[in-house]
Amino acid sequence: MRRLGGVLAAAVLCGTAAACTNAPPPPLVPKSEAPVITTTGPKVTEIVVGVDDVAGGYNPHALAAQSPITTALSSLLLPSPFRPGNDGAPQLDRNLMVSAKVTKAEPFTVTYTIRKDASWSDSAPIAAEDFYYLWQRMRTEPGVVDPAGYRLVNNITAREGGKVVEVAFGKPFPGWRSLFSNLLPAHLLKDAPGTWSNVLSTGFPATAGPFQVRSLDEPRGEVVLERSDRYWETPTTLDRVVIRRATHSAMAESLSKGDNQAALLRADAADVNLLQAVKDVTTKPVPRNEVVQVLLRPASEQLKDVKTRKAIVAALDREALIAYGTQSGPSASFRADSYVVPPSRAGYVKTITANTLDVAAGEQLLTEAGYAKAGTSWQKAGKALKLRIAAPEKSEPYVGIANRIKAQLAERGIDSEVVTPTAEDLFSKQLTEKDVDIAVVPRVDAGDAAAALASEFGCVGEAPDGATPSPQNIAGFCDPAIQSDIDAALTGKVLVADVLARVEPLIGAQAVSVPLFQVVDLLGVLPTVSGVDAGAPLAGVLSGAPEWRRRDK
Repeated sequence: MRRLGGVLAAAVLCGTAAACTNAPPPPLVPKSEAPVITTTGPKVTEIVVGVDDVAGGYNPHALAAQSPITTALSSLLLPSPFRPGNDGAPQLDRNLMVSAKVTKAEPFTVTYTIRKDASWSDSAPIAAEDFYYLWQRMRTEPGVVDPAGYRLVNNITAREGGKVVEVAFGKPFPGWRSLFSNLLPAHLLKDAPGTWSNVLSTGFPATAGPFQVRSLDEPRGEVVLERSDRYWETPTTLDRVVIRRATHSAMAESLSKGDNQAALLRADAADVNLLQAVKDVTTKPVPRNEVVQVLLRPASEQLKDVKTRKAIVAALDREALIAYGTQSGPSASFRADSYVVPPSRAGYVKTITANTLDVAAGEQLLTEAGYAKAGTSWQKAGKALKLRIAAPEKSEPYVGIANRIKAQLAERGIDSEVVTPTAEDLFSKQLTEKDVDIAVVPRVDAGDAAAALASEFGCVGEAPDGATPSPQNIAGFCDPAIQSDIDAALTGKVLVADVLARVEPLIGAQAVSVPLFQVVDLLGVLPTVSGVDAGAPLAGVLSGAPEWRRRDK
C-alpha cells in the first residue's frame, strides 16, 4: 500500500497504458463521443427538455458553475460513490461501487471498493487517482462547494490497481458519504493547461455513465446526450436526451405542439400560468440546491466592524428583496429563514422570525460606529460611506437583487455601486480579497449540514503536512466563540441540530448573512413520457433520465 502524494506509482494508479501516457491531454472542448446517427435506419427514441440556458462552466464543485444544467449533466455523466435517495439521504451507487464503509476508527478510515469494470469513456479505469485529484483540489481551491469535509482528510492510499481506495481522516467525519460525488477524470485533467479554472469549462473530456455527449453546442443552446455503448451496466431505454435552450413562451409552444416533452424553467407567476395553460401539461416545483443570500463581508475594510454590518442589515428590507426575487413564482413558497439548511431539506428549522428593516436602529448603529449624517449621506472622518455590491455577471436573480439593495441603501443615505464580474472571477479572486463589501451569491447545499456550517461560517485552520493553506470562506468570517461548536458538529461529537440551535442566533448577531429564498424551478411534463419527475433532492430532474420512457412510440 502506498501514499498517493508525491510521485504516483504507475502500477498503483493506472490500469491501462492509455491512462498513464505522458502525452498532452486532449483539449477540453465538447466533442462527439459516439458515432453520428444518420437519418436512415430505426427511428431514434428521444425526449426533448426545454431549459433557460446551457451556459458553459459545468464543474459541479465550483460555486461559479452552479446551474440546473450543471446539476443535470454531472448527474448523468460523472460517477459518484453515493447518490441521494428519494429522501435526500445518500445511498451507495452499486452501478459504480462494490462497497464503501468505515474500516478503522483510529485513524478514522473509509475504504471504497470500485467495480473493476467501471471505466471512463476513453477506457481509463475509474480509480484512486480520481479520488486523490478531487481531494487535492477541494481543499486548496477558492470558491468550491463545501470544502470542510475534504479538509479533514489526511491521506489517500490505493490497492488492487487503484480499485480499492483508503481515505484516512485526521478526525472522525460522520458526513463522509457526502464526499467524492461527481468524480472527475484525473488522468486527463491533472496536467491540463489552466488547471482548475478550466475544468469542464466548455465540456466533458471523458464521461462515465449511462449517457455520453454527442454534442454540446453552447452558442446554439443545445446539448445532445446519447446512450453510451461503453457503459458497463444496463443500457438506457432512451436513445437520446436533448436539452434545448428556449424562451418561456417558446417552451410553452413546443410543449403544445409535442416538439418538447418537458420544460424546466425559473418561473414567475406569469410563467406558471403560461405553462399550466398548455393542454395536458403537469407542473410541479423543483427546488435547486441553491439559496440566494446577501453576504456582508467582515473581510472588507468598511464592514469589518459588526456595528456597521448591523446598520447595513437594518437598512435592508428583506421582505421586499424576497418579493422582488421570487416574483410570486414557485420560489415564494421556499423562504430561507435559516442560515444553513435550505427550506426544502430535512432538518430545516426557522431561526429568522422578523424583517431586517429598522431605519431608526440602523441610524443609531452607524452613529455608534463613528459615522455622522452630512446632508443626505453618511460620512466618517470626512469620507462618505460607499459600498461595493457584487453579483455574478448575467446571473438572475442575483444581479437584480444587487440593484434593489443599491436602491434600498440609497433611500437610507448610504451610497453604493453594483459590480458584476464573471462568476469565475468573483468566486476565485474578488471574494478572496477585500474589495467587495456585499456579495449577492448562492449558498449551495451539498448534502451535509455540518460541512455546510463549517464551510460557510467556520475559521480555517493550519494546512496539514505543509499543504497549500485552505482559502477562507467567501465572507471572510471567523468567530472563535462559535468555532468549537462548529468543529463538534463536523466531527460528530454533538448533533448538528443542537449546534445549529445554538450558533444560528450568534451568526445572526454577527450580521454576516441575510438569507432570502431557495431558488425553485418549475417542471412541466406531457403525458407522452413517463418517469420524468422532480428527481431526488440535490440530484435534479435529469438524474432519472436512465429510466425515462416515451409512451407515444
